[in-house]
Amino acid sequence: MATEQIENLKDWLRDAHAMEQQAESMLKAQAARLEHYPRLKARIEEHLQETQAQKALLEGCFERLDISPSTIKDALGKVAAIGQALGGSVNSDEVVKGVIASYVFENLEIASYTSLKAAAQAVGDSAVAQVCDQILPQEQAMADWLRQYIPEVTEEFLARDATPGVTAKK
Repeated sequence: MATEQIENLKDWLRDAHAMEQQAESMLKAQAARLEHYPRLKARIEEHLQETQAQKALLEGCFERLDISPSTIKDALGKVAAIGQALGGSVNSDEVVKGVIASYVFENLEIASYTSLKAAAQAVGDSAVAQVCDQILPQEQAMADWLRQYIPEVTEEFLARDATPGVTAKK
């Protein structure tokens, strides 16, 4: 095992942690703003719990490898989430754009954990690979749910938007 490969794995674990920090912030903001889409809000809150558990799994990897998360990467992830929440809140179609952005983010997570798993296998770290195996199905399930839900939320938004006196945005 090359030291450089192990360092890459550790760095990518830090990236994954920052990604989960960002996801947690985004999910909290999105759930807090949703008023008229209870099915979406419930699924986001469920995935928020999964995200918090995923972050804990990654932190277990940090302890085992005697490393710590990157404070800078974690902070940047939170700032990006705040920016996305603020940017979305000014859109009249916030809920539709939010679902689309969430779908894209879930696919980023899937790709990241797929790569992290390959790196873990390459350096012989079966524990990190197993953590990825635990997280990936949750991310895939959320991405699949969002993909299937996009038409429904779009139609619901359009119906609400066409009804005078009804809020559609969130």
